[in-house]
Amino acid sequence: MSSSGQVPSVSTFQGIGVSPGVAYGPVHLLGGETLRIADREIAADKIAEEIARLEKALIETRAQIVKLQRDLASQTGAANASILDAHLMALDDPAFVGDIVQYVRTRQRNVERALHDVTSRYVEALEKVDDAYLSERVADIRDVARRIAKNLEGDSDNALEGLAHRHVLVASDLSPSETAGLRKDMALGFATDLGSATSHTAVMARALEIPAVVGLHNASRKVQPGDQVLIDGNKGLLVVNPSSEMLERYGAENEARQSIRKELATLSREPAETRDGHRIVLSANMETPDEVEAVLRYGAQGVGLFRSEYLYLLRQTMVGEEEQARVYREVAAALKPAPVIIRTLDLGGDKLLPQQEFAREVNPFLGCRSIRLSLLYPDSFKCQLRAILRASADGNVKIMYPMIGNEGEVVRANELLEEAKLELEKEGVPFDRDIEVGIMIEVPSAALTAAALAEHVDFFSIGTNDLVQYTLAVDRVNESVAYLYEPTHPAVLELMRRAIEAAHRHKRWVGVCGEMAADPMLTMLLLGMGVDELSVAPSAVPAVKEAVRSVTLAQARALADTVRECRSATEALAYCRRLVREVAPTLLEL
Repeated sequence: MSSSGQVPSVSTFQGIGVSPGVAYGPVHLLGGETLRIADREIAADKIAEEIARLEKALIETRAQIVKLQRDLASQTGAANASILDAHLMALDDPAFVGDIVQYVRTRQRNVERALHDVTSRYVEALEKVDDAYLSERVADIRDVARRIAKNLEGDSDNALEGLAHRHVLVASDLSPSETAGLRKDMALGFATDLGSATSHTAVMARALEIPAVVGLHNASRKVQPGDQVLIDGNKGLLVVNPSSEMLERYGAENEARQSIRKELATLSREPAETRDGHRIVLSANMETPDEVEAVLRYGAQGVGLFRSEYLYLLRQTMVGEEEQARVYREVAAALKPAPVIIRTLDLGGDKLLPQQEFAREVNPFLGCRSIRLSLLYPDSFKCQLRAILRASADGNVKIMYPMIGNEGEVVRANELLEEAKLELEKEGVPFDRDIEVGIMIEVPSAALTAAALAEHVDFFSIGTNDLVQYTLAVDRVNESVAYLYEPTHPAVLELMRRAIEAAHRHKRWVGVCGEMAADPMLTMLLLGMGVDELSVAPSAVPAVKEAVRSVTLAQARALADTVRECRSATEALAYCRRLVREVAPTLLEL
């Protein structure tokens, strides 16, 4: 009821549902405040003092971002924490910081004015560049500049500070650091005017398991403090001041979804087996050891991808062999006899090495990262290999190399692995001499040369997130091109088929560990294409298992044959959904 005694009008906004679930509660509007840009002259003898203010703010800003990364790494995994990499790069950019210092010195103006004007110049220049990656850095630079400005003023940057209870957060947009700083205990859900299904906001919402809707255009300007709002992350709706009848209907729908999830949870001890008896391995992806309990609870058959990066992100330095071995051994012991596949370091050197040792890269996703970085620093790589080997003594640990692009990389990695084995043998340290070795297929060159690569490894794991991104030249967190990120694109599926067929010719097994594996709409297609293992987030295991158990292998193969003739991603996805609707319609209600 409004202050005038009238019943508030109901407004409905259609956006993009990016994180499933329904949330209802009072609005808390984020953003929209305009930072006051102080402008004053600085006396010549005070310039050093003014620059010292900047240095102090930069140190505070770096500490805040590093803390956000560490919190993210421990709560949601290293992959999500990496969204703040670009912020640290901006802070460490000598040109950006140098221009601010030069502005203060030559124009004798205060740091706030210098920061604002230099940032504006950078943003204007980047917005004119016809390069999707560089254009995307605009948001990062603005975000960093805003945080620096806040620190210069001594303001708190916690947007949720002071809230007495949980709210639905509504904003025009959430910056990467604002998204990273969201607290699940204070956010029922959130809605933004901007964004896409692959934006940082969307990725973080799913990681935090918070209902979210983006792409609502001007909704934040239509919502008022005190409004009650409902978010439907499944249908992409934001409803302002919903009626009691609508709340009752949504309550019933939510109860139905919860009932379906409870029913799926009963499958935890059942095998991932098709109706005609074809069984696959359904594993879980893990970011931190804390997720072991979830892996067991949801009924996954071990770990198909243990991302080792979180250890490094917590320290932002190389981690010793003893600590690595201890963590890997604890995870393997907790899940024994189920397998645990440990992926070697999948980070860029900008995260691990001092600035003077590692050149700043304009596009780190095409630079020295993952296996390239490991081979560049063989002693550190061998340290990790030794740690993994030491954890393999009970026989349920496997090794996987990321971002393999050519045969030479696999050969060299295996040579270092053999060196590590010989060293441990000489030291009398037990390990699995026959440990299985696999590679990630996530760049087109690996898929196209899969037959040659298969001669050097025991298995493939297709990382569809990067394979889609590199094949289609689409940055999946760039909102302007996110609509082009299509996992069922004919080119992507053809590369996957080549890798699967090459592996099977060499009697190697193939898994999929990207987001495609966790989408029950695509499970039957992957089955039909011949995938032997699926590795997904623990919470996704029940729905994927239901998809497997609802279809026959013959039906899945027929779907794969049909999809192979499709000429668009949309057409392929439609056939996948049609089969799901036929054999497992409840999955469409989740």
